[in-house]
Amino acid sequence: MSVNPTRGCLLDLPWEDILVPHILCHLPLQQLLSLQRVSKSFQSLIQLYLANMRCFDSSQIGPAIPRAAFVNMLKDNEVLQQLALQNCCDWLTDRELLPVIGQNHHLHQIQLKGCAQLSRHALVAISLSCPHLRQLSLAHCEWVDSLSLRSLADHCKMLEAVDLTACRQLKDEAICYLVQKCSRLKSLSLAVNANVGDLAVEETAKCCPELEHLDLTGCLRVKNDSIRVLAEYCPKLRSLKVKHCHNVAESSLSILRSRGVELDVEPPLQRALVLLQDVVGFAPFINLQI
Repeated sequence: MSVNPTRGCLLDLPWEDILVPHILCHLPLQQLLSLQRVSKSFQSLIQLYLANMRCFDSSQIGPAIPRAAFVNMLKDNEVLQQLALQNCCDWLTDRELLPVIGQNHHLHQIQLKGCAQLSRHALVAISLSCPHLRQLSLAHCEWVDSLSLRSLADHCKMLEAVDLTACRQLKDEAICYLVQKCSRLKSLSLAVNANVGDLAVEETAKCCPELEHLDLTGCLRVKNDSIRVLAEYCPKLRSLKVKHCHNVAESSLSILRSRGVELDVEPPLQRALVLLQDVVGFAPFINLQI
């Protein structure tokens, strides 16, 4: 007499104790969304997973997420800790983002790089709903203005990393207010903003002693004086970007260079030798090990 062993089904495993925390979390989000089409039971399982998801990254799906799909995926989620929506400029507006922000008060990392269709209301909503925020990227979000940044500074004082690259509405006064309120900053990018000058850099140096990374690429108004203040007040500085800062010279950078701070510009002599080698094509008599 032969006995046929019963074949177990994946769905027979405990959903909340096994499937959601230990199995589904290892599958790409795109595949999980496809599973919803298998059956109503799988659809219910994936909805449960989405409601308990701690991290949402749009790059796992692609930049062109249908608005309705995004809203449906996160409509029941109140436990998000990381939200990455970089380069979703084709579809993401305040209408889609604000409900997600409003119901997730545990977010500590938000990535909105290149989300050009949002408005200052998005940043105000983040500041009011995310008191535990530690990392925020607003790179190339030109809608960020001084008032919304002040709101962020007033309510998110645990910030450690802020990317304000190409937020061209911001001036020294707004940056000063931010660093005065958020003294725990370890990483700050003010790159590609011609309005940022010595005042913002000096205030950052004096208010943020834990600063490790500062990006001033293309900040044309930054000069040597503020770099010297940076060297004096930021002993933990590990990297500084000053490419295309034409008023910053080696006389101020040498202090940081001697401390081992990583700089994105070479010493003048090194740069001159490299250029000379490029011109002549081959220069065996030049020793570049300086």
